[in-house]
Amino acid sequence: MGGGGNMSAPATKIEEKKNRLQRAPTSKPPFTIGDIKKAIPPHCFERSFIRSFSYLAQDLIVVFISYYIASTYFHLLPFPYSYLAWPVYWVVQGSVCAGIWFIAHECSHTAFSDYQWINDTIGFFLHSALLTPYFSWKYSHRRHHSNTNSLEHDENHVPKLKTKLRWYTKLYLDNSLARAFILVFTLTAGLPLYYAFNITGRPYDGFASHYYPYSPIYNDRERLQIYISDAGIIATFYLLYRVAVTQGITWLICIYGVPLLIWNGFVVLITTLHHAHPSLPHYDSSEWNWLRGALATVDRDYGVLNKVLHNITDTHVLHHLFSYIPHYHAMEATIAIKPLLGEYYQFDDTPFYKAMWRNFKDCLYVEKDEQGIFWFK
Repeated sequence: MGGGGNMSAPATKIEEKKNRLQRAPTSKPPFTIGDIKKAIPPHCFERSFIRSFSYLAQDLIVVFISYYIASTYFHLLPFPYSYLAWPVYWVVQGSVCAGIWFIAHECSHTAFSDYQWINDTIGFFLHSALLTPYFSWKYSHRRHHSNTNSLEHDENHVPKLKTKLRWYTKLYLDNSLARAFILVFTLTAGLPLYYAFNITGRPYDGFASHYYPYSPIYNDRERLQIYISDAGIIATFYLLYRVAVTQGITWLICIYGVPLLIWNGFVVLITTLHHAHPSLPHYDSSEWNWLRGALATVDRDYGVLNKVLHNITDTHVLHHLFSYIPHYHAMEATIAIKPLLGEYYQFDDTPFYKAMWRNFKDCLYVEKDEQGIFWFK
């Protein structure tokens, strides 16, 4: 970093490229979570309902304007402009709805306001409208934060050991076409399959599903709210059914279905790239502790999408340390902790489409090194 004035530009780029994939340190950090908290300006921990709601209102305004334009004017456009307009609508609507999904995610972490009932009410309605079972996901996601990068106890994005790889993994290991198919399938169907069947989630003995109140994911105190989550999803499906009856299934797919695929794809893409990276360690129970796990994630740069997605993309390390910091303070807090974290802070500016392709080639399974730490291979 410092003293780089004598280094040529090409050499600097090569060094940066190496650093992106350089393994993160796994030794005990020379700081505590208390030290990190002291480095953050106190106002970053303050939550404002009015300010949080203003970001939600901005997103909802964009969603309704986009919907109004598409439903009112697209059919009036001459060929081929109507066919060009729809993809623009899908990308805009899908991206903004992904931002709304992450606002509901903030509600689950009590980062939206100081009041739990407000957070849960808003989060429930937003996630239900986006076909996410709010309370079901909230509880499993909370356990992910409590056990990040623990091979035994992390709730999702749990990598497989080489010995546990499925037989069909070899089919796309060195086959670009097969890998592209698996990538598209993961981005489009991965999230619904995770909700329904706990795909990529922590292995359980019983049937694990975000829709099943007696799933082993949940304890007895949480089961009633799983029923509530299911009711929200059922209500959304019924509303979509009524829309399809009156407007037609093609209209529903164009207005809601394709954006649904895009915001689901963003959720899978973002969370995968945060937690699956060649530089990130995983730990078994003999090596894992909470701070080690929380630091084992990576920030990324999605360009203009950082703001659309409310900075979940480039402040995720902070989010795993203090999940209740609202997104509008997250960048300032990240800048504040980076000098303290030093080499324990991970950032990769590889374009997300290149990074996802790389992950499906280089992050298929983990193996144990001589120190007892597991790394992607």
